[in-house]
Amino acid sequence: MRILFFILMLPILMFSQTDPREEAPKKSLLDKIVGSKDTTKVATIDLYRFISLERDTTYIDTSLSIQREYTHNYLRRDNFGLLAFSNEGQTYNTLQYSLTDFSPYPEMGLKGKHFSYMEANEIRYASVATPVTELFFKSTMGNGQLVDSYFAININPRLNFSIAYKGMRSTGDYDNQFSNAGHFRFTGSYTSESQRYILNAHYVAQDVLNEENGGLSSLDDFETGDANFSIRKSLDVYLTDAESYLKGYRTFVDHSFRINPKKGANNLYLNHQFNYENKSFLYEQATIETTTTTETIYRFGDSFVTSNLSDKTYYNKMYNKAGLTYENTTLGRFQFFIDDFQSNFYYYKIFVKEDGTLIPASLSRNINTAGGQYDYQKNKWTGKFLYSRSVTNQSLSNLDAKMKLDLSDDFQFDFQYQNINKLPTDNYNLYQSSFVDYNWTNDFKNEKINRLAANAVTPWLNASLTLLTLNDHLYFEDVATDDSQQIISPSQYDKTISYVSLKVNKDIKFGNFGFDNTVLYQKVGQDDQVLNVPEIVTRNTLYYTNYFFKKALFIQTGVSFNYFTNYYANDYNPVVGEFFVQNQKEIGNYPNFDFFLNAKIQRTRIFIKAEHFNSSLSGNNYFSSPTTPFRDMTIRFGLIWNFFN
Repeated sequence: MRILFFILMLPILMFSQTDPREEAPKKSLLDKIVGSKDTTKVATIDLYRFISLERDTTYIDTSLSIQREYTHNYLRRDNFGLLAFSNEGQTYNTLQYSLTDFSPYPEMGLKGKHFSYMEANEIRYASVATPVTELFFKSTMGNGQLVDSYFAININPRLNFSIAYKGMRSTGDYDNQFSNAGHFRFTGSYTSESQRYILNAHYVAQDVLNEENGGLSSLDDFETGDANFSIRKSLDVYLTDAESYLKGYRTFVDHSFRINPKKGANNLYLNHQFNYENKSFLYEQATIETTTTTETIYRFGDSFVTSNLSDKTYYNKMYNKAGLTYENTTLGRFQFFIDDFQSNFYYYKIFVKEDGTLIPASLSRNINTAGGQYDYQKNKWTGKFLYSRSVTNQSLSNLDAKMKLDLSDDFQFDFQYQNINKLPTDNYNLYQSSFVDYNWTNDFKNEKINRLAANAVTPWLNASLTLLTLNDHLYFEDVATDDSQQIISPSQYDKTISYVSLKVNKDIKFGNFGFDNTVLYQKVGQDDQVLNVPEIVTRNTLYYTNYFFKKALFIQTGVSFNYFTNYYANDYNPVVGEFFVQNQKEIGNYPNFDFFLNAKIQRTRIFIKAEHFNSSLSGNNYFSSPTTPFRDMTIRFGLIWNFFN
């Protein structure tokens, strides 16, 4: 407790004195970062930028708002619509299906292992006036910690670098649940003096290790609330010595060159993008059988080995995209491009099943597409229209149209229509394992997806509407005939699925109090239960904010209520790192209350949270999946510390 008290008081002791260089409390640090009035130049916030692959710009944010409170987690973003498992660093169940992104290109799969995996379009490139550092720390479940350190520097105004590392270690409350992860990022961005050449590049190395317990083997022991099982490690799990390990690294380059020496009303650019990524997935299980007091269970069916099972899947891809862009200051930007996509999903053996079916060693793709993109920006309208289609044997296409109307800071409207003819994810068509029933080769049809979305930001409320139509939808299902076993297999639904979601948000302010509300409504039209989601998901936060100690300290405290209605949630399978459809057990309909206390002293933010503090009062019916309980009450603390040189 003394250590905790010291950590909480340290920033107050360091920053309680008024610094004449700091802004008045009524002004945000987003306005200016100010040095000495006589000797130091002013660096305004627009000189501290972070630019995405799509050229969207954000600025350093040291505020303490309710929206920032929602990002104090492992993913470092608002995870509304995702249901965390009981230990930090594990997977998430998806409550909001409209969060799903669609790409026409085939992917590796293992989606349950990729929630924390940083993709190329998630990397931000720095453009800063002076060196910037951000330190993030948060405690985890049991022993461990979550840290994220970021440093950006400009060698000169046109050459910027950043280096970052996010590390996580958490032992968890249940048996065989240890998590460990590392995410290293290095970025560089360069603009020539004439601004003819622009380069953004990054290197990322990531690994995610999870001990896999397969869920509780006796749900009754948990649900009855028996005091003998109040220590969660005493609950029996299916797997006591299994683990999975996803590892990957990526090299990425995006650059463009303006052909005409001076920028004018008409400009011509050469564009090129390169992406090379290498991944591997390892699943190990030393003991094949699960022994209970009454029986011996072979959870994933028969195995070719009697112990020390070790399955490894390999994947790599190389993507090149070259284009020519014509820019007219009145008409907009017209880009024509061709690309080359090559990938390999592979093993180092060929397998022949008892029925003579040959399971090949690899699934290789070589795809070329051609397309065009039109970008328009005039007055209050911004638009982006993209169409691409394969020119090789594979049937692949993508139509993506986006429009944005930015009337003012208070009124903004976005519209999107997307039509995708998508190649199947690789692990649907090929998989090899030492478990007999986890070997397959398929030739599934392309998935066809139509998406219509609209977003509105107004002073009264924010709203998002999504309409989806899915044809030839791919999913995993449990084909085991024994309830004690879990044998999943890929399947394709030959009927149409329709999905609609409406999400509304409103933050109501009254004095120093606020009431932030987010409600999601979803409805699925289908003949069979293939796409299962809760009908209602809600988060409601009542909070209080105020300044203290002559406005040197800013406090934010409140209670969040999280809830979703009953539904047949997907379960998680660690052998393939995927969620699968099940229709035997519903989860949901339990209240989840979090209490939080956040403080801000200059650019330091401290936060303490009692997560699910009502767990002992609401009954043991809270689950993240049909076999995995949600988190018990946990008190966690952390801080975010920004430095500007």
